[in-house]
Amino acid sequence: MRNKISRILVVVAVMIATIAAQAQTTTRWGITAGANYNQIHFKQSNIMDVDRAFGPMAGLTGELNFQGIGFGLDASVLYSMRGGKLHYGDHKIWSSLGLGNETCTMHYIDVPINLKFRWHRMNGFENTLMPFVAAGPTFSFLVGNNLKQANKYHPVSVIMHFGVGIELFRHLQIQGGYNFSIGETMRTRLLDENIAKNRYWNISATYFFKE
Repeated sequence: MRNKISRILVVVAVMIATIAAQAQTTTRWGITAGANYNQIHFKQSNIMDVDRAFGPMAGLTGELNFQGIGFGLDASVLYSMRGGKLHYGDHKIWSSLGLGNETCTMHYIDVPINLKFRWHRMNGFENTLMPFVAAGPTFSFLVGNNLKQANKYHPVSVIMHFGVGIELFRHLQIQGGYNFSIGETMRTRLLDENIAKNRYWNISATYFFKE
């Protein structure tokens, strides 16, 4: 896991240095709110049935834009809740512990860092609506969870994000994307410690206060 994180950081740093050497920059910050639709995905697919679940996210976002070339970077500090319903009650090994079909909830502080490209040369229409794509890693720090009698949780996860969105009137960005954990999120305490990862779709809105 440390090697994976190191490689991601090196790639991000090289991209930042390459782009920054070619353009002037502007900065702005804003408030982000949204939701995710998460799947707790077990490596062993028949371990138990899992239902997806919605969770909220909210926090602060800063953006660095490189003028004239359409590229930029954003970084956020977000509270995020992810989870799902785990059907422990369908299996005697867990139902004997008094577990039924339980909602697993994980609370995170997420630090996403995205490289972003905005289509900014649209004959002035970009001041009204400007599409963009974004991708990058999220460093996710677990700060709370439940069902500890059944699961072990990994304290830090690295998640890859791929998203598309639009910017309206140079202030409001609306983005949707897909996210998946690179390393494990949790593992069961029984049945050979089966590993699970978070995979989720998310949608968010960010209001930036200045360009």
